[in-house]
Amino acid sequence: MASDAPQDLIRYDVLVQEALRGVVKKVLQEVVKTGLPGQHHFYVSFDTRHPGVRLSTRMRQRYPEEMTIVLQHQFWDLVVTDYALEVGLSFGGIPERLLVPFTAVKGFFDPSVQFGLQFDVGEAANDEDDEDEEETAEAAPEPAKPAALVRPDQSEPGRKTPAPKSAPKPAPAPKPAPAEAAAEPPAADAAEPAKVISMDSFRKKT
Repeated sequence: MASDAPQDLIRYDVLVQEALRGVVKKVLQEVVKTGLPGQHHFYVSFDTRHPGVRLSTRMRQRYPEEMTIVLQHQFWDLVVTDYALEVGLSFGGIPERLLVPFTAVKGFFDPSVQFGLQFDVGEAANDEDDEDEEETAEAAPEPAKPAALVRPDQSEPGRKTPAPKSAPKPAPAPKPAPAEAAAEPPAADAAEPAKVISMDSFRKKT
């Protein structure tokens, strides 16, 4: 028996998701202009298999499915376009350059105000013939326990530091990063629950 439920031909869920990705883009564009305001900093999770993601072979082998980076103390040359974000970060003392399309972003979280967004990312196979793969950085020996949440060398909070001329020496972080890649942003403080907006809340139940 056919269902009498009306079909969403407008696809409000897709429109809402695109609008919220625009929020992420707008926030990062402001950081490019003025730097991180106050105590704000961001956890950005993304699908490393998504078309257009640019990682070195070393990082792609370390995080074959998902990766979470932290934009806080040390990053450089942040570029935000309508299509993607591109940024320099230090992984285990080795400078890397990442390019992440906004369509690959799975989560965006600002721990300073306990605000987060979650996105649906379509399943994407890793295309070995992608031309971007040829442009990845030279592979380096993999550390025994790679950090999942990238906390680069400590510097003055809220400021972008210039790209190092040589591999920077990592300074001890206040809290060690976990050994496994984080599938979700850090848990919110129990006293103040995080405001996480999920796409499921916008889908019409059939």
